[in-house]
Amino acid sequence: MFLRESKQKRADGTTLNHLQLAENVWDPDRRRSTTRIIYSFGRGDDPEVTEKLRKRAKSILRRCSPEEIVAADGGWKLIAAWPYGDVYALEALWERLGLSSILRRLGGTRRFGFDVERALFAMVANRACAPGSKLYCFEQWLKEDVKIRDAQALSLQHLYRAMDFLEANKDEIERDLYFHVADLLSMDVDLLFYDTTSLHFEVDEEDEGAGPEGTVHGSIPAGHKEYPAPRKRGHAKNGRGDVPQIVVGLAVTRDGFPVRHWVFPGNTVDVTTIKQVKADLKEWKLTRCLFVGDAGMVSKDNLKTLSAGGGKYLLGMPMRRGDEVTQEVLAWPGRFQKIADNLEVKEVIVGEGERRRRYALCFNPKEAERQRLHRETLLTELKAELDSLGATKGDHHTKRMCALRTSGRYGRYVKESAKGTLKIDMAKVRSEERFDGKFVVQGNDDSLTVEDMALGYKQLQRVEECWRTMKSGLNMRPVFHWAPHRIHAHIAITVLSLLLERVAEHACQDSWRNICDDLKRVQLAQLFSPQGTVWQVTDPTPSAAKRLKELGIKAPPPILDVE
Repeated sequence: MFLRESKQKRADGTTLNHLQLAENVWDPDRRRSTTRIIYSFGRGDDPEVTEKLRKRAKSILRRCSPEEIVAADGGWKLIAAWPYGDVYALEALWERLGLSSILRRLGGTRRFGFDVERALFAMVANRACAPGSKLYCFEQWLKEDVKIRDAQALSLQHLYRAMDFLEANKDEIERDLYFHVADLLSMDVDLLFYDTTSLHFEVDEEDEGAGPEGTVHGSIPAGHKEYPAPRKRGHAKNGRGDVPQIVVGLAVTRDGFPVRHWVFPGNTVDVTTIKQVKADLKEWKLTRCLFVGDAGMVSKDNLKTLSAGGGKYLLGMPMRRGDEVTQEVLAWPGRFQKIADNLEVKEVIVGEGERRRRYALCFNPKEAERQRLHRETLLTELKAELDSLGATKGDHHTKRMCALRTSGRYGRYVKESAKGTLKIDMAKVRSEERFDGKFVVQGNDDSLTVEDMALGYKQLQRVEECWRTMKSGLNMRPVFHWAPHRIHAHIAITVLSLLLERVAEHACQDSWRNICDDLKRVQLAQLFSPQGTVWQVTDPTPSAAKRLKELGIKAPPPILDVE
């Protein structure tokens, strides 16, 4: 006895499916088996028919459970099971953000011989779920640890070719993605925060080329851009000045969504990146954009560039250069206005007319107390070090004395007396007390209050959060690529992973690590039966169902595939 499906083709070309309960019986006269219809359920596309079948199946299973059926048929076997919910959610967000349609449109009619969009999604999802090299992504993750739709046929060279496609179309992808996501998520783009970081490589030699003007030839595929030699020695923000590095710039919104990124040679100074950043963002024709950067971006040329064409900016100002910020702004009379327990602010205007400069002098009492206690501890340690030196006996340049004077921890507070001995520089101590808990912000947007200037600048920590995520959670380094276009593509893949994570975190109001742990409880099982292989998804646990609901994603279908 079995469920039979009969098809009837109508005159208008449509086909009707009818479901019937049938059985095979032996016809002694014809000496062969014939089919006898026992009951007709009706049309297969009728919801009432589907519900009727479901009730019949439930009544049968009361007498014989699925476990008994599987046990009776020795051909069923569980082959393996993997976490599935995290990749499923990432793919749903990938589709929602329009990345699939953008990549397929840019690919156009080109015949790659493989699915470029699938290859790029595989690398982005790998970076978010189990970051590793592209070789690990291909040999271990895609083959053993996960099942991604239409990704089983990918090879290692497909991943590298997909990276080349991403690098060649990076500017268009970022622009199209920005306008789609800004409308989809109603992103607040009035404030754009920009900062840079350094990313070092475990190699000894720099790339050939002079730096920003020199390019690496012979390693760029035909039709691709020629980039400056990227791996150069420069000022390392992570202290690894002994090896070559690159400089990565990132612009994000106040909610932490990455908007655009840049890759510069390792010997690039932060202040020289502003001109290119301003020109690239100007091409997007943003209606109103307030650029926020830290003190490393401040220079006379940068202020002129940012204000050109009516541009608005907020910049943290260096306080120890001995200029008007040090001499006038920090000494400005008047009381601070309290905004919060950890923030007080005072407006300072220097100059008159169109050339006036507007500053926000900010003070954090809690930070001031922390810095004061830290300095007291440091001076106590320094005094003990100086006392242990004893008499110099005419030798004014012992190894210990030189070490103290050049120490990054104590050196600023040490000076040499007329007799050649070392002592604490109290004038320097009093000078440093002026800066405790303070920071200065300059802006040229008069529509912002002094409170808005202070709070807007403090949100620059969004970029710092992105750097921490990209370096620790997404493992942006180590970078195993040496060709400039592959280095650029690797950074682009990491930024796309960061965007998917930020969308998930914004929806769930939790970290991606916690979201991913909950979603991984949705498992994908591979079952073998005499009729073929079945890929079945487990029901979401309560925590996983909660995450899917927060993300606005439907639960995965119970049967993913049948082979």
